[in-house]
Amino acid sequence: MHADDLKQEIRKLLKQRNAVLLAHNYMRDEVQEIADITGDSLALSQEAAKTAADVIVFCGVHFMAESASILSPEKTVLLPRLDAGCPMADMVTVPQLLDLKNQHPGVPVVTYVNSSAAVKAVSDICCTSANAVKVVNSLPDPEVIFVPDRNLGQFVAKHSSKVFHFWDGYCPTHERLKADDIIRLKKENPDALFICHPECNPAVSALADHVCSTSGMYDFCRSSSAQRFIIGTEAGILYRLRQENPGKEFLLASPALVCPNMKLTSLEDVLQALQTLSPVVKVPLETAIPAKRALDRMIAIPRD
Repeated sequence: MHADDLKQEIRKLLKQRNAVLLAHNYMRDEVQEIADITGDSLALSQEAAKTAADVIVFCGVHFMAESASILSPEKTVLLPRLDAGCPMADMVTVPQLLDLKNQHPGVPVVTYVNSSAAVKAVSDICCTSANAVKVVNSLPDPEVIFVPDRNLGQFVAKHSSKVFHFWDGYCPTHERLKADDIIRLKKENPDALFICHPECNPAVSALADHVCSTSGMYDFCRSSSAQRFIIGTEAGILYRLRQENPGKEFLLASPALVCPNMKLTSLEDVLQALQTLSPVVKVPLETAIPAKRALDRMIAIPRD
């Protein structure tokens, strides 16, 4: 089927199923183009929860669909590619985290949303890359256990006086970006600002003009007077950056910044999910309730 016909059929089925189509910022261009809502993982789940849709089609990876299920237990959540996982989320398991908690009794666990529902369920509070500093500093405790992303944790630690116990997890895609790549690119493009995600290695973040989440990148590039940017996050973000800033130039910091899991979902997969109403991701109540508690504690922190 031709791409335009696929899109037409998807839109028709979305209406018939009373479904909302969510696409993460790292999805393929054509998937982002047809989505009802694009954005960061947790923001997508929160927006979907506000809709009157019966079905959520989540174009993302497994932990994101779990978050949608936790926040919208009454809705059917579809993940078009059930094999779209997150290597970083897989780097921490419940038994491993419980063991670390036993080593540091009474120390709260701050868990990045890029984690499984089961890990969230044994955590005290969640955070996103955008609010991690605020979440950590909102806690009265002098120490925190931070899982699973050591790079985000080290970025947060620079903005906090607390003692951190880091989990040794990381995003393989962001980890592939090296400081040498950035030094060379900045030399070749002295007029370009370098912005990167806090999942990048600390040596890379140290070279950045601005470190922020993907939604933060959209805001920064929109409001900046600069005309050229070197982008240190997954390649999928370029689609919307270029859409919103037609007069500006965006250079991907490395061709290695492509997440294979984020690129799995095709228009054909979306169509099949809507036709068959599968695969369904449903978090069982015994996991969903404590996981939602950790998410709600984060959401309750006042915004600036």
